[in-house]
Amino acid sequence: MADTFFNPAKRKIAAGGLVLSMGFRQARTLDIAMVAAACGYDSFYVDMEHSAVSHETAAALCAGAIGLGLTPVVRIAGHNGHDATRILDGGALGLIIPHVNTVAEAKAMVDACKHAPIGHRSVAGTGPALGYQSLPLAEINKAANERSMLIFMLETPEAIANADAIAAVPGFDVLLIGANDLSAEMGVPGQLGHEKMIAAQQAVADACKKHGKTYGSAGLSSDFDTQSKVLKMGAKFVMTGSDVGYLAAGARQDAQRLRGVKAD
Repeated sequence: MADTFFNPAKRKIAAGGLVLSMGFRQARTLDIAMVAAACGYDSFYVDMEHSAVSHETAAALCAGAIGLGLTPVVRIAGHNGHDATRILDGGALGLIIPHVNTVAEAKAMVDACKHAPIGHRSVAGTGPALGYQSLPLAEINKAANERSMLIFMLETPEAIANADAIAAVPGFDVLLIGANDLSAEMGVPGQLGHEKMIAAQQAVADACKKHGKTYGSAGLSSDFDTQSKVLKMGAKFVMTGSDVGYLAAGARQDAQRLRGVKAD
């Protein structure tokens, strides 16, 4: 199988590196992927959970970004296996699955997103993720399984209680906490550095280490101190801020600076 069929983020993590993934909520053209690459990101995720972006647009962003050396990822809105496989067929090299609470849910998503013998994903043949190259079906399925990256988000106390068991499920790559949802569920909304939250982060980090999964983080871009703690715990896949947040922050800073200039 050609070495061109690899996932840059998976390769970087395997080498001990840190992968930064920028969120896309409102941008709809490939320029935003070029911006992410120029700013030093390794990956981006199209946020279909918290935006109105379509399957078609998400697929276009993913397919167009493969040649940039980025790992295009999509966060789908739920646990619909058909949504997941359509995005993978469209060119995504990774999927973020939100609100994974149980071992059964984790196993179901692995089953939907991986080809046999790992799962039961339907075979679409070659596509954007494999450069539309003509290959034997066995090679296509193997390459797709190896190249795709599955990321599970834990966002409730139930999920944290099940973290060790979920981490033991074979066939997925990254386990992380959705910090904003979890803080709300724990009764400490927005307190990302609260002792309950840090204990939860440590539990997930320990589960990942025990079962050979990559520990990641999400929702911490507004709290650098807590993000730093999580990085020191070993996080290697970091979902950072989004296009909306970065645009708003830059625009706000410029507006405030200009309005602060006093006339002579």
